[in-house]
Amino acid sequence: MHGAALYPGIVTHRRLWRVGHRLRYRVLSLLVDVDHLPALDRDLPGFGYNRTALLGLHDRDHGPRDGTPLGTWVRRAVTEAGLPCPDQIELLCFPRILGQVFNPLSIHVCRHQGRLIAVVYEVRNTFGDLHCYLVPIPEETAVLGHACAKAFYVSPFLPLDGQYRFRLSTPAERYSLSIRHERADGTALVASHTATRMALTAASLRRAVLSHPLHAAKVLGGIHWEALRLWLKGAPFHHRPPAPGALITVVTP
Repeated sequence: MHGAALYPGIVTHRRLWRVGHRLRYRVLSLLVDVDHLPALDRDLPGFGYNRTALLGLHDRDHGPRDGTPLGTWVRRAVTEAGLPCPDQIELLCFPRILGQVFNPLSIHVCRHQGRLIAVVYEVRNTFGDLHCYLVPIPEETAVLGHACAKAFYVSPFLPLDGQYRFRLSTPAERYSLSIRHERADGTALVASHTATRMALTAASLRRAVLSHPLHAAKVLGGIHWEALRLWLKGAPFHHRPPAPGALITVVTP
């Protein structure tokens, strides 16, 4: 229905810098065409767009978080970066379940006339800060590879310096993303998210809610639990700097 899908999957982290650490969690993601959200809200029982529902999504969950429609701010960002205005934007994110959500990373996949032109990685930390990396895509391949300088404080147990190296297979029957945090003295962290597509129907929506009723609490609780484990292991602590002045970093090749 309307091209939307659920993506049950697994997130893993493997920390290699100073103090070794691993984690693995099952998560649930939602893929939607942002222009189809009103129709989903109207036609799919249990789904809510900008309203309370079993499962859904709010404009204020993303971007400037002021209620600006998702398509509006993403299109503005992409065109301000000198790219064509996307005629299709797919968002992969954790959905609101029973009204609650926390998204450490959301991905906006932008196409123009059927061609992938940009990917926007939207990163959020537990302090309420937000930053986006907008990556122009000159040529679409089965696995996209790109890199950018780390510009945003995510964890008190990782330094701000270094760069991210991304390997992305955009959502289809399967989805995968790997992010390596590289520093001058080696790899600090390898994070991955893999998932398999499941059609979004009224029945699959209900099953998803029953399977993940406390998804947001699990995500936030997991972040703080792993932080406690790192602190107990003696991982170096890095104080939080001011958030970047700009909401978006445009990545240049």
